[in-house]
Amino acid sequence: MSVTQDGPFPAESASGTDDVIFPAESAGGTDDVIFPAESAGGTVATASFGGFVARAQAAGQLVVQPRMGVSNPAQMRAGLLATRRATATTIGTITLDSYTRVGDDARARAALAAGLDLNGYPIVAHDRATTRAVLEGVAGPSFPVQIRHGSPGPENIFAALIEVGLDATEGGPVSYCLPYSRAPLAASVRSWTRSCERLARVGPQAHLETFGGAMMGQLCPPSLLVAMSVLECLFFRQHGIRSVSLSYAQQTNPDQDREAVAALHRLADQYLSDVDRHVVIYAYMGVFPRTPAGAGALLAEAARLAVRTGAARLIVKTAAEAHRIPTIAENVAALESAAAVADDERRQPVLDEVDDTGIHAEAAAFIDAVLELGPDLGHSLITAFRRGYLDVPYCLHPDNAGRARSYLDRTGRLQWSRLGSLPIRSLVRPAAASELTAAGLLESLSYVERKFDDAGLDEYLTGPAQPIGARSDS
Repeated sequence: MSVTQDGPFPAESASGTDDVIFPAESAGGTDDVIFPAESAGGTVATASFGGFVARAQAAGQLVVQPRMGVSNPAQMRAGLLATRRATATTIGTITLDSYTRVGDDARARAALAAGLDLNGYPIVAHDRATTRAVLEGVAGPSFPVQIRHGSPGPENIFAALIEVGLDATEGGPVSYCLPYSRAPLAASVRSWTRSCERLARVGPQAHLETFGGAMMGQLCPPSLLVAMSVLECLFFRQHGIRSVSLSYAQQTNPDQDREAVAALHRLADQYLSDVDRHVVIYAYMGVFPRTPAGAGALLAEAARLAVRTGAARLIVKTAAEAHRIPTIAENVAALESAAAVADDERRQPVLDEVDDTGIHAEAAAFIDAVLELGPDLGHSLITAFRRGYLDVPYCLHPDNAGRARSYLDRTGRLQWSRLGSLPIRSLVRPAAASELTAAGLLESLSYVERKFDDAGLDEYLTGPAQPIGARSDS
């Protein structure tokens, strides 16, 4: 959220204790940036994550959020401050590094001691006073901060975020196991059970966002993404979490995406009516366009999707996504661009409802098949994957059956080509003739990149036909 406090970091804590001093880079070398030390109270004041999002949505504002994480505490604080000052309604992100995600905290500490840069913030390896200093005066009622991590075994991560006064994070026992690790699904379920229960003890404001709406990032038919999002939130609720967000990652056809998010809302109302909840859209998680125009157009389409479907929050990507880790300035530009598109979209006429092609019915069948396996959601998820009732196309994890397959049809819609043991045979007639070859798989993986880059190249050669914020009816 935009604020007017653009001054230097505070030099003293409220309690007047000694300062923690971090080295920070400057044009001339190294300056000392003084951060406040931990106060006697021991925690940073934070608002309810879900409450902040609900208030923004009631005010007609889409909450936009970056993917941002650096290992240097001063730079991490600078990124949070820049996000807070953006001309948009924002939430801060601290994305963790790869060592922390896999639980190799010793290597993370060694890297810090050697002065090496990591690809995220090592919250477990940094001492708690350091992280509290990063957050002091930044995180608060008008600017919640969320930890994003990617770990199938997040117990140390949850412990660290709670100890520094945070209460919002994301992931899930399936969505942070199958795509990102070879850890056994059963081990991930056990770890996530303990982690959820620990976070729940913080209080009803503790918030968990499922990553189930993304899974492999691409080529997973929307009905399975919707079902996984609901199932992981049911798992969170079973272990005490009372505030959740259901994710959906932008896919390959905007009309299919609109139908999927509508199904997600309906199923959330049915299965999660007794918890605080909202829907969060992820800008496309697959191969990103390489041209700035193509990347900008894809992000704009994600913002329009969020507004058109009543989602409350959007996780953005940047024009640098295909090339390197984006800078703070590039993240802020993406936040402000997405917010501007969303504001413009709210002023446009409401689009007609999309046709029902069966996404809701398929997702409901997946959910019901898992719930029928027993009352323990963790055990039921393990059993469902073992029997192939849940089966993610092209996922190579040992606990994924690997018998289901998908393809892109001529309109860019994701369809099933092989069902394996999925419980949707009465609903779907798979197109076996559309089974992907290796070359076809690679072509499908680059479909969105090519679609938006081709349009971006045409714009570059002929001049922009309309600004990024202009309406698209696709």
